[in-house]
Amino acid sequence: MNFKVVGLMLFIFLFFVGCQEEVFIPKPKAMLRLEFPTPVEVEFKNDDFSFVYNELAKPIVKNRNAIILEYPEMKGAIFITHKTVTDNLEKLIVDAQKLSFEHMKKADKIEPRTFINEDHKVYGTYFQIVGDAASPSQFYVTDSIKHFVTGSVYFYTKPNYDSILPAANYLQADMRAIMETLKWEK
Repeated sequence: MNFKVVGLMLFIFLFFVGCQEEVFIPKPKAMLRLEFPTPVEVEFKNDDFSFVYNELAKPIVKNRNAIILEYPEMKGAIFITHKTVTDNLEKLIVDAQKLSFEHMKKADKIEPRTFINEDHKVYGTYFQIVGDAASPSQFYVTDSIKHFVTGSVYFYTKPNYDSILPAANYLQADMRAIMETLKWEK
Protein backbone atom coordinates (compact mmCIF):
# COMPACT_ATOMS: atom_id res chain seq x y z
CA MET A 1 0.00 0.00 0.00
CA ASN A 2 1.09 3.48 -0.74
CA PHE A 3 2.58 5.43 2.19
CA LYS A 4 0.70 8.56 1.11
CA VAL A 5 -2.64 6.76 1.26
CA VAL A 6 -1.79 5.18 4.63
CA GLY A 7 -0.62 8.55 5.97
CA LEU A 8 -3.78 10.26 4.67
CA MET A 9 -6.01 7.59 6.23
CA LEU A 10 -4.11 7.85 9.52
CA PHE A 11 -4.45 11.64 9.46
CA ILE A 12 -8.22 11.42 8.78
CA PHE A 13 -8.64 8.82 11.51
CA LEU A 14 -6.73 10.91 14.06
CA PHE A 15 -8.62 14.04 12.99
CA PHE A 16 -12.03 12.50 13.65
CA VAL A 17 -10.99 10.73 16.84
CA GLY A 18 -8.99 13.67 18.21
CA CYS A 19 -11.56 16.34 17.39
CA GLN A 20 -14.40 14.90 19.35
CA GLU A 21 -15.81 17.26 21.93
CA GLU A 22 -14.52 16.46 25.37
CA VAL A 23 -17.36 15.85 27.77
CA PHE A 24 -16.80 17.44 31.17
CA ILE A 25 -18.67 15.78 34.00
CA PRO A 26 -18.49 17.74 37.23
CA LYS A 27 -18.02 15.83 40.45
CA PRO A 28 -21.05 15.95 42.73
CA LYS A 29 -20.74 18.12 45.80
CA ALA A 30 -19.67 16.07 48.75
CA MET A 31 -20.80 16.50 52.31
CA LEU A 32 -18.47 16.01 55.20
CA ARG A 33 -19.03 12.80 57.04
CA LEU A 34 -19.47 13.94 60.59
CA GLU A 35 -19.34 11.41 63.36
CA PHE A 36 -20.10 12.30 66.93
CA PRO A 37 -19.27 10.32 70.05
CA THR A 38 -21.81 8.22 71.89
CA PRO A 39 -23.42 10.50 74.48
CA VAL A 40 -22.27 10.19 78.07
CA GLU A 41 -25.07 11.29 80.35
CA VAL A 42 -24.72 13.69 83.25
CA GLU A 43 -27.46 15.13 85.43
CA PHE A 44 -28.61 18.72 85.62
CA LYS A 45 -30.64 19.65 88.67
CA ASN A 46 -32.15 22.85 90.01
CA ASP A 47 -34.95 23.65 92.46
CA ASP A 48 -37.70 23.06 89.87
CA PHE A 49 -36.62 20.09 87.76
CA SER A 50 -33.81 17.73 86.79
CA PHE A 51 -32.86 15.98 83.58
CA VAL A 52 -30.02 14.07 81.98
CA TYR A 53 -27.97 15.72 79.23
CA ASN A 54 -24.93 14.92 77.09
CA GLU A 55 -21.57 15.75 78.70
CA LEU A 56 -20.45 17.32 75.39
CA ALA A 57 -22.78 20.20 76.24
CA LYS A 58 -21.54 22.98 78.47
CA PRO A 59 -24.44 24.18 80.66
CA ILE A 60 -24.79 27.93 81.09
CA VAL A 61 -27.33 28.90 83.72
CA LYS A 62 -28.55 32.38 82.78
CA ASN A 63 -30.93 32.48 85.73
CA ARG A 64 -33.25 30.13 87.55
CA ASN A 65 -35.54 29.96 84.52
CA ALA A 66 -33.10 29.94 81.59
CA ILE A 67 -30.45 27.34 80.78
CA ILE A 68 -28.35 27.02 77.65
CA LEU A 69 -26.63 23.75 76.80
CA GLU A 70 -23.79 24.93 74.53
CA TYR A 71 -22.23 22.54 72.01
CA PRO A 72 -19.11 24.49 71.00
CA GLU A 73 -17.81 21.82 68.61
CA MET A 74 -21.09 21.92 66.65
CA LYS A 75 -21.68 25.65 66.98
CA GLY A 76 -25.12 24.93 68.37
CA ALA A 77 -27.12 24.97 71.57
CA ILE A 78 -30.28 23.75 73.26
CA PHE A 79 -32.11 26.62 74.96
CA ILE A 80 -34.30 25.57 77.89
CA THR A 81 -36.73 27.84 79.73
CA HIS A 82 -38.95 27.24 82.74
CA LYS A 83 -42.14 29.11 83.55
CA THR A 84 -44.47 28.74 86.48
CA VAL A 85 -48.01 27.71 85.67
CA THR A 86 -50.62 29.85 87.38
CA ASP A 87 -53.90 30.18 85.49
CA ASN A 88 -52.04 30.47 82.20
CA LEU A 89 -51.45 26.87 81.06
CA GLU A 90 -53.53 27.21 77.91
CA LYS A 91 -51.70 30.42 76.92
CA LEU A 92 -48.30 28.81 77.57
CA ILE A 93 -49.19 25.83 75.36
CA VAL A 94 -50.57 28.05 72.57
CA ASP A 95 -47.45 30.27 72.69
CA ALA A 96 -45.12 27.24 72.54
CA GLN A 97 -47.03 25.75 69.59
CA LYS A 98 -47.13 29.11 67.83
CA LEU A 99 -43.36 29.47 68.24
CA SER A 100 -42.84 26.06 66.64
CA PHE A 101 -45.23 26.70 63.76
CA GLU A 102 -43.70 30.12 63.01
CA HIS A 103 -40.89 28.11 61.40
CA MET A 104 -43.37 26.89 58.76
CA LYS A 105 -42.37 29.87 56.59
CA LYS A 106 -38.99 28.24 55.91
CA ALA A 107 -39.67 24.62 56.87
CA ASP A 108 -40.74 21.88 54.47
CA LYS A 109 -42.81 20.26 57.21
CA ILE A 110 -43.26 20.12 60.95
CA GLU A 111 -43.83 16.79 62.66
CA PRO A 112 -45.36 17.10 66.15
CA ARG A 113 -45.16 14.08 68.46
CA THR A 114 -47.05 13.81 71.73
CA PHE A 115 -44.96 12.92 74.76
CA ILE A 116 -46.36 11.36 77.94
CA ASN A 117 -44.44 10.11 80.97
CA GLU A 118 -47.09 9.14 83.53
CA ASP A 119 -44.51 8.02 86.12
CA HIS A 120 -43.02 11.52 86.42
CA LYS A 121 -46.16 13.48 85.41
CA VAL A 122 -44.46 14.97 82.34
CA TYR A 123 -46.70 15.72 79.36
CA GLY A 124 -45.93 17.64 76.20
CA THR A 125 -45.09 17.74 72.52
CA TYR A 126 -41.87 17.38 70.54
CA PHE A 127 -41.69 19.21 67.18
CA GLN A 128 -39.26 18.04 64.50
CA ILE A 129 -38.89 20.80 61.92
CA VAL A 130 -37.69 19.66 58.49
CA GLY A 131 -36.14 22.22 56.16
CA ASP A 132 -34.09 25.41 56.34
CA ALA A 133 -35.77 26.74 59.49
CA ALA A 134 -33.84 28.49 62.24
CA SER A 135 -34.58 25.69 64.73
CA PRO A 136 -34.66 22.03 63.65
CA SER A 137 -36.56 20.95 66.77
CA GLN A 138 -38.46 22.27 69.75
CA PHE A 139 -40.46 20.88 72.65
CA TYR A 140 -42.60 21.80 75.58
CA VAL A 141 -43.46 19.73 78.66
CA THR A 142 -45.60 20.43 81.70
CA ASP A 143 -47.03 18.81 84.79
CA SER A 144 -50.23 20.78 84.06
CA ILE A 145 -50.20 22.22 87.59
CA LYS A 146 -47.03 24.17 88.38
CA HIS A 147 -44.25 23.73 85.79
CA PHE A 148 -43.88 24.48 82.08
CA VAL A 149 -40.55 23.87 80.28
CA THR A 150 -39.69 24.64 76.66
CA GLY A 151 -36.62 23.70 74.67
CA SER A 152 -35.26 24.72 71.27
CA VAL A 153 -32.23 23.69 69.23
CA TYR A 154 -30.41 26.51 67.43
CA PHE A 155 -27.19 26.67 65.45
CA TYR A 156 -24.96 29.74 65.26
CA THR A 157 -24.99 29.69 61.47
CA LYS A 158 -27.37 30.36 58.60
CA PRO A 159 -29.80 27.43 58.38
CA ASN A 160 -28.92 24.98 55.62
CA TYR A 161 -30.76 21.78 56.37
CA ASP A 162 -28.49 19.48 54.37
CA SER A 163 -25.24 20.70 55.88
CA ILE A 164 -26.39 20.78 59.53
CA LEU A 165 -28.40 17.56 59.34
CA PRO A 166 -25.85 15.29 61.13
CA ALA A 167 -25.40 17.78 63.98
CA ALA A 168 -29.15 18.50 64.08
CA ASN A 169 -29.92 14.78 64.39
CA TYR A 170 -27.39 14.49 67.22
CA LEU A 171 -28.83 17.46 69.15
CA GLN A 172 -32.38 16.26 68.51
CA ALA A 173 -31.50 12.93 70.14
CA ASP A 174 -30.07 14.86 73.10
CA MET A 175 -33.24 16.95 73.28
CA ARG A 176 -35.43 13.85 73.32
CA ALA A 177 -33.23 12.44 76.12
CA ILE A 178 -33.84 15.63 78.11
CA MET A 179 -37.61 15.24 77.66
CA GLU A 180 -37.54 11.55 78.55
CA THR A 181 -35.50 12.03 81.75
CA LEU A 182 -37.07 15.27 83.00
CA LYS A 183 -38.44 15.06 86.55
CA TRP A 184 -40.11 17.75 88.65
CA GLU A 185 -38.35 18.53 91.94
CA LYS A 186 -41.24 20.20 93.76
